[in-house]
Amino acid sequence: MALVALVAGATLPLALVLGLSMTLLQGAIGALNDLVDAPRDVTRVPAKPIPSGIVRVPTARAVAMGCAAGGVLLAIAGGAGLVALALVVLGIGAAYDLRAKGTTLSWLPLAVGIPLLPVYGWFGATGTLPGVFLVLVPAAANAGTALAIANAVVDMERDEAAGVGSIAIALGPWRAAILVLALHVVVAALAAGTAAVLGAPAGWLAAVLLAAATPLGGAMLGLAATQRGGPVLRELAWEIQAVGTGLLAVAWLVALSASEGGVPAG
Repeated sequence: MALVALVAGATLPLALVLGLSMTLLQGAIGALNDLVDAPRDVTRVPAKPIPSGIVRVPTARAVAMGCAAGGVLLAIAGGAGLVALALVVLGIGAAYDLRAKGTTLSWLPLAVGIPLLPVYGWFGATGTLPGVFLVLVPAAANAGTALAIANAVVDMERDEAAGVGSIAIALGPWRAAILVLALHVVVAALAAGTAAVLGAPAGWLAAVLLAAATPLGGAMLGLAATQRGGPVLRELAWEIQAVGTGLLAVAWLVALSASEGGVPAG
């Protein structure tokens, strides 16, 4: 988040504030998720903070509310529009925690929420969005969907044992993994294609291609792990995809900023 803001031209203090704002918003969403899951986690994942007694329920509630309030307050640094966007982020996270999680639509909040990460950083820094976000946002939605489905594949056995549904269970592991790979291919093509068309320097174009290869490699590993390797290998594949997608986002934005015409204005 802070890196996106810096690429957009934000000062270091503003970039750090925006990064902290999003971190707090995500902390609020994560705390709410743990609160919602606490009754089931007593038997499913007893080592988690709330079931194990390390964190009490009132404390977790206070963390959720405090992080939400802090994230929204820090968003004031980016203007009223960013405050509204912060509230949207919280709404999407709450929709996942309270409604979509454990259903075949669990991927949808991530597909909508992931594109808001670069939007949050750039809009918070400049108050506007460049035209290239017309490509970046759909690409990020594809990436978010891919990560959500890959994560569902990791959790298949646990979800089935708990009687919880997911898109991976509905599709089956092989078809779900194929869809994940296809989505990452689309993202890689959009990233490399726009960087090349807009005249990004050769070095940055190479960086985009290298970064794109990371989630693609993770997706291929995940595909192989559905046939042999088990949940541990599938989780490693998901982690590679998640890290690689973040690297690709940064490399892509920097490449576009360094292109011959810069990032096209919106």
